[in-house]
Amino acid sequence: MSKIKIVTDSSVTIEPELVESLGITVVPLTVMVDGVVYSDNDLKEKGKFLSLMTSSKALPKTSQPPVGLFAETYETLTKEGADQIVAIHITHSLSGTAEASRQGANIAGADVTVIDSTFTDQAMKFQVVEAAKVAQAGGSLEAVLAKIEEVKDKTELFIGVSTLENLVKGGRIGRVTGLLSSLLNIKVVMELKDHVLNPIAKGRGTKTFSKWLDGFTDRLKNRQVAEIGISYAGQSQLADSIKERLQPYVNQDIAVLETGSIIQTHTGEGAFAVMVRYE
Repeated sequence: MSKIKIVTDSSVTIEPELVESLGITVVPLTVMVDGVVYSDNDLKEKGKFLSLMTSSKALPKTSQPPVGLFAETYETLTKEGADQIVAIHITHSLSGTAEASRQGANIAGADVTVIDSTFTDQAMKFQVVEAAKVAQAGGSLEAVLAKIEEVKDKTELFIGVSTLENLVKGGRIGRVTGLLSSLLNIKVVMELKDHVLNPIAKGRGTKTFSKWLDGFTDRLKNRQVAEIGISYAGQSQLADSIKERLQPYVNQDIAVLETGSIIQTHTGEGAFAVMVRYE
């Protein structure tokens, strides 16, 4: 029976205990703040990156992991007994991580299947965790890949931002269709679908988020929900209140987690994400 290991990147928002128990390898992206380069792995302490970002002179710059780091990771996993590796990464529309992963696999000469999750954050976590469960249970490569596609097809990711400033400064506004970069102070809810951020609600007050949530819960009434994840940048009050609204629609406890430096850089403080996986 072949041994399959699951690899992902640090744009994923995931509980450390899941990484440990499922044997997942997380390759860190990097963030440069005022000329200082940080590994994303060193910014996991709650509130640490947000403090750095809010006090920085310019918007931090994120970078995909070096090709050499992927090569080293795959060589190590192979030496430790991995016959096959499945690497699940952030959508290519937000980062070149998946391509760096492919190049690293070629250098290492390892048997690596690289998957573009089409998502990030906890929506990517859904794929990573379910794939790792199948692999840990001794499932074949085909079974692992089939599970990833099944989860991907049944996942939705919604992002709410309180300002477009970071998206504009980071050059991501051009990848958000239908938004005017001059309207920095509007609140926007976007859906990440097929690698594209599409605005689905916008307005000038917090009622923008409440109105979207009303419509979202109406849709959940007619769906079987497997799990929901909520992530946030900044304070957790809004995320906690969203959890209260959504918990009745799913049996599994909703994880409310601070998103990592990669997502916070692009969304800015006060952002949140709601991710749902359907049965």
